[in-house]
Amino acid sequence: MCTARKFGVAAVVWLFFAVMLSSQADTKPDTLPPQQEVARVAALPAVHAAFQWFQSHEREISERQLEMVRIPSPPFGEAARSRWLRERFRDAGLREVHSDPLGNVFGVRRGSDERAKYVAITAHIDTVFPAGTQLEVRRDGEKLLGPGISDNGAGVMALLAVAQAMHAAEVRNVAPIVFIGNVGEEGEGDLRGMRHVFSDPKWKDAIAATLVIDGASSDTIVAQALGSRRFEVTVRGPGGHSWSDFGAPNPIVLLSRAIAQMSLIPLPASPKTTLNIGVISGGTSVNSIPESASIRVDMRSSSTEQLERVEAAMRQAVTRALASGNGVAGVSYEVRQIGERPAGDLAETSRLLAIMRAVDVHLGNPSRVTRASTDANLPISQGREALAVGGGGSGGGAHTVHEWFDPRGRDLGLKRILLAALAVAGAK
Repeated sequence: MCTARKFGVAAVVWLFFAVMLSSQADTKPDTLPPQQEVARVAALPAVHAAFQWFQSHEREISERQLEMVRIPSPPFGEAARSRWLRERFRDAGLREVHSDPLGNVFGVRRGSDERAKYVAITAHIDTVFPAGTQLEVRRDGEKLLGPGISDNGAGVMALLAVAQAMHAAEVRNVAPIVFIGNVGEEGEGDLRGMRHVFSDPKWKDAIAATLVIDGASSDTIVAQALGSRRFEVTVRGPGGHSWSDFGAPNPIVLLSRAIAQMSLIPLPASPKTTLNIGVISGGTSVNSIPESASIRVDMRSSSTEQLERVEAAMRQAVTRALASGNGVAGVSYEVRQIGERPAGDLAETSRLLAIMRAVDVHLGNPSRVTRASTDANLPISQGREALAVGGGGSGGGAHTVHEWFDPRGRDLGLKRILLAALAVAGAK
């Protein structure tokens, strides 16, 4: 009897301290080492239920993916997809669902500590394809086919699936989580959606960490932002007839000389730096001297200094190549910047990066830290906690009408995102 009483007292004391430790871990997730915090979150019954939801609802996720990708979302034309996503956010139990003036869609999952800063999970809803692109979206066995089905159909579905699973499993997060479907990532969108989020007084200082979901795969952690600058170079002249006005300066010829000069700009292998002429246009007919011609130039590097050097060299190349036309009346040129993505690196001491690595160790998922150009460029360049990962599965043919996505293995990507978000936000 005495032994039983002693055992009962000991059990009560043990339970008291267990509850106290659990409470501390719930409210202060950053007090535990990343590997321990990830293991603690992964052991929660609600998290296991969310994992099961991912597996049992794969067919539904894929059907939603096909449904969304059939909605055109060209650069600066994302409104219809924004409306679609708002309804899906409401279905997933998110609160305060709304769009901002640019079309970014927000939905909030409240936390038990309303004083805590938000953890943001975001995926871009725009595609690279211009308005009028034929969207032939279909299923072929396991594969899903169609323009934008992977980039960023896979990312948006991961965003939505994580919100749905948390709602269905009744996951209890400590810090609030904001889910964002952002616009303007592709092409000339120039990260306008993320620029707006991180300049909005409501959000810019309220978000503690940002998980960007871009495309498919589960084997990378984008913690290094690849910088880029984009320019349009236009040459204008008097134009004329190919016979009667022969000898008048030809903008296409002058611009071709500029391109040849640009091809001679030295580009280092380390840090890797590139320059590409992606578009060339001009002229009206084969027997006309064109009045104008233009090119679009894309330069990329992990180094801001290299971007500045290559830009200066590109401008000098244009000036030298067009010098022969400057003495002829009516010849002019313009170099106009049409985009810029800032470069940067997430600090090796980042808590978010440590959490993401711990998640991959816990899941037995080999991954590597890599450099890429994503929505994470913006917050990383501002010194904020941010990185990008894929939404799981596999994909290919990005930025072509032959794009494909294979959902097999998608649940691994979804587990990564859920565990990382909850390990940063805290979970009960």
